[in-house]
Amino acid sequence: MLDTSYYNAVDLLKQLISIPSFSREETAAADLLENYLIKEHFHPYRKGNNLRLLSSRWNENRPTLLLNSHIDTVKPVSGWTKDPFFPLEEDGKLYGLGSNDAGASLVSLLHTFFILTEKEQPYNLIFLASCEEEIAGKGGVESVLPELPPVSLAVVGEPTGMQPAIAERGLMVLDGVVRGKSGHAARNEGENAIYKALPVIDWFKNLRFPLESDLLGPVKTTVTLIQAGTQHNVIPDSCHFTVDVRNNGLYTNEQLFEEIAAHCGCEINARSFRLNSSHISRDNALVRRAESLGLKPFGSPTLSDQALMPFPSLKIGPGNSARSHTADEFIRLTEIREGIALYVQLLNGLVL
Repeated sequence: MLDTSYYNAVDLLKQLISIPSFSREETAAADLLENYLIKEHFHPYRKGNNLRLLSSRWNENRPTLLLNSHIDTVKPVSGWTKDPFFPLEEDGKLYGLGSNDAGASLVSLLHTFFILTEKEQPYNLIFLASCEEEIAGKGGVESVLPELPPVSLAVVGEPTGMQPAIAERGLMVLDGVVRGKSGHAARNEGENAIYKALPVIDWFKNLRFPLESDLLGPVKTTVTLIQAGTQHNVIPDSCHFTVDVRNNGLYTNEQLFEEIAAHCGCEINARSFRLNSSHISRDNALVRRAESLGLKPFGSPTLSDQALMPFPSLKIGPGNSARSHTADEFIRLTEIREGIALYVQLLNGLVL
């Protein structure tokens, strides 16, 4: 059964790689996955480009376990030396955009769903393939969760080397602007907004919050975009910049924003407060089973759809996060085989 699941999972991943599925452009990939599920004699529910399956052995008196990963990808970076949409097998690796993030997790969780639903489990099981994860879009998992039965626990498939991420950072994106006054660059006039912005940007670089997490460390603030000026001979009258704020779970995004807005010395706005940090207790049955299998819980610096889930969730999946969003992205084929086997070990017969 495991061998068949592995080969089918790899074949499905190759098909998904061959179809571009950028965030908000996942229709063709969702169509492919929907047709695959129908051929496997399942009846998926579809909302937009989100697909979900419910186990046939449903019992309202049991808790519900959700298996989730995403079908969308980022756009390929310029450094690719291979065709990002051609699934190339080479030296035990499968190259292609989305192979690692998070195609391998998606197909591994799906075939784990098939295996687990072959027999009675002490929980109800839902598989959800969601869209818009890479942009935290509102048309993705967030649009589907209100329609699901109550969920007791979720497994979120992302490349973690099949180690359990029991915490992950949240995200808040800030847009700031520093105002100056325009003038001719050849004369000593105007107020250069870029120069005025430099100490503000330096303030963000050195910003520290007192509370540090054992798993996630300190809050991290990084200026990632700067835009100013119209042409070389005009003093810029505004400097716009963007700040990436990674929450460590010891503050809410609202608390971080209030502190930043009070002391940054410029106009600042948050795009959203909805992507908070997530945690799961070490006493959770799934975490305890993971540790019994020799796995090492850790805190993840990257964001996933966990941030939008109002119930306990564990992030775990085949692959390596360092390969995500990089040129010549790949997954090792052994990682898929081992991923399915470990998912089954973790979840088969688990009492939530």
